[in-house]
Amino acid sequence: MTQQAIEITGLRKTYAGQKGAGPKEALKGIDLSIPAGSIFGLLGPNGAGKSTLINILAGLVTKTGGHVGIWGFDQDINPRQSRAAIGVMPQELNMDPFFTPRGALEVQAGLYGVPKSQRRTDQILEMIGLSDKADAYARTLSGGMRRRLLLGKALVHAPHVLVLDEPTAGVDIELRQMLWSNVRKLNEQGMTIILTTHYLEEAEQMCDEIAIIDHGRVIIRDKTSALLGRLDAKTLLFRLETPLPELALPEQVRQEIRSDGRLSVTYRRSVTTAGEILSAVSAAGGIVLDVTSEDPDLEDVFLSLTAGTHA
Repeated sequence: MTQQAIEITGLRKTYAGQKGAGPKEALKGIDLSIPAGSIFGLLGPNGAGKSTLINILAGLVTKTGGHVGIWGFDQDINPRQSRAAIGVMPQELNMDPFFTPRGALEVQAGLYGVPKSQRRTDQILEMIGLSDKADAYARTLSGGMRRRLLLGKALVHAPHVLVLDEPTAGVDIELRQMLWSNVRKLNEQGMTIILTTHYLEEAEQMCDEIAIIDHGRVIIRDKTSALLGRLDAKTLLFRLETPLPELALPEQVRQEIRSDGRLSVTYRRSVTTAGEILSAVSAAGGIVLDVTSEDPDLEDVFLSLTAGTHA
């Protein structure tokens, strides 16, 4: 097994302008390596370049410049091997309505040159929960079932790398849980997972590492835990015996009363300590019944890194 599942250096993509407009540079020299066996999050605002990057990995879009290696295969030198090493579950529900799930998986396996003796159609149908719909026309499937079928199609050639492009957009909780259960099992078996999602809570729970792309560039890449630790803000929540007047605190400390009656105090750890906040509450005569703390989540990190770059 190769140490890096994906190796990208200097990746650029420029689209020709339309109706007199100049060319649009969608990717501006992306450098990114994704470790084998990881669950890697690829996040960014709409129009940041995520879809272009995924389509280049899948071999659907031709890059303008740079190097792409998938599972040790150079995309330019070994295009067939690099394409066979990756499976993509697209965001769009694109499938032939007259194929059955079984037929769709068989055709997809044939396109990848998988011999009939090595096809795992029934196993995949069971994994994605479509065994009972194996011979029903795709047009009769619900939206959630169609999304499961897209996952199955991405797995027919047993790829080393699986890309999930917004896999849970618009799906119900049950399907979301089933999908993540399958993804974890695949990852435990050694498959590398690349996830794009707008649900930052999912990325926080699922991903080992995260890269954030904005305006065609990687603006940060780090372990998920390290990203969460980058923000300096922390919040203390006090449940007091009786309400207090506004505390005498430094100017940059924000305080408010939440809807449940708790006093919320948000401060910067590099400037103020929790001890100083507790001392201020005590000095004001506050009798503390309970105190808890809140740390920033991935959404806070995302917004802090992309703030002001988009209308």
